Amino acid sequence: MPGRYKYLFIFLLLITALVWITVLTYPKQNLRLIACDVGQGDSILAIYGKTQILIDGGPDKSILDCLSQYLPFWDRELEVVVNTHPQKDHYMGLIEVFKTYGVDSFVATPLDSSSKEYGVLKELVGSKGIRVINPQSGQRLRIGLIYLDILHPSQEFLATNLPRFSEGSRENVLGGYTSKKDPNDFSVVTILRFGEFDALLTGDISQEISDVIAEQLMVSASRTIDYLKVPHHGSKNGLTQKLLDASNPEVAVISSRKNNSYGHPHEETLKLLRDKGTKLLRTDEMGDVGVESDGKKVWVK
Repeated sequence: MPGRYKYLFIFLLLITALVWITVLTYPKQNLRLIACDVGQGDSILAIYGKTQILIDGGPDKSILDCLSQYLPFWDRELEVVVNTHPQKDHYMGLIEVFKTYGVDSFVATPLDSSSKEYGVLKELVGSKGIRVINPQSGQRLRIGLIYLDILHPSQEFLATNLPRFSEGSRENVLGGYTSKKDPNDFSVVTILRFGEFDALLTGDISQEISDVIAEQLMVSASRTIDYLKVPHHGSKNGLTQKLLDASNPEVAVISSRKNNSYGHPHEETLKLLRDKGTKLLRTDEMGDVGVESDGKKVWVK
């Protein structure tokens, strides 16, 4: 084969391979929720077509492995990143995410953290000019065909527990206020909606806030919850019977490290889910946990 034809043949092979790689990695037209195995922490990736939403980033840069596995190699943009609350097992990995990916909007409460690492995250967000959204109950955020309905925190909760925060404030600042209250109770709680599929994402809320969320669900019981992110890694201080009954999920997901020092998930929480007959999926047993929906049916992947 003459030299020029040989190089042309190799070039065509490379183009063909690139086309097939693109086809095989092109996003599916179902919604995918992946609870990334980030060890003792939380990180959930929602993908629909070219739209990606990341809720929390886990305790370290292992979140990048999850993103590179499930996102197309050519897509380096996340439409929305949510940090439920400023504790390291939820935000540390986001530092690497913001360094590596473009982000359109960052959803986070105005609660600050005294850690230097959170300061690094704040500087990154500010230097890149990323839009910050402080969510409050009653808000609905639309990202393509995905909706995030915010259930917590409320304006009243923020005004009560953040000194200098005035009820009705819409400053949209990152880490603008401090509080003596447990940061877990500031967790952003949202229902991720896609068609008729609803996923309740709960951060690390306590039993007190769990019951508040349960009351909201009982008032607006027009839809059922298909997917529950069990609060606080399955701690006994998170999920309540009231929240479990009000949500009545088809699938519950717990994110925790195998043989972690906290004893997560706790046997009391596991018993609640077993007695309810809820299908339980755990990152400490399965690694990444994938759930898929066409907006009506739900599949475990």
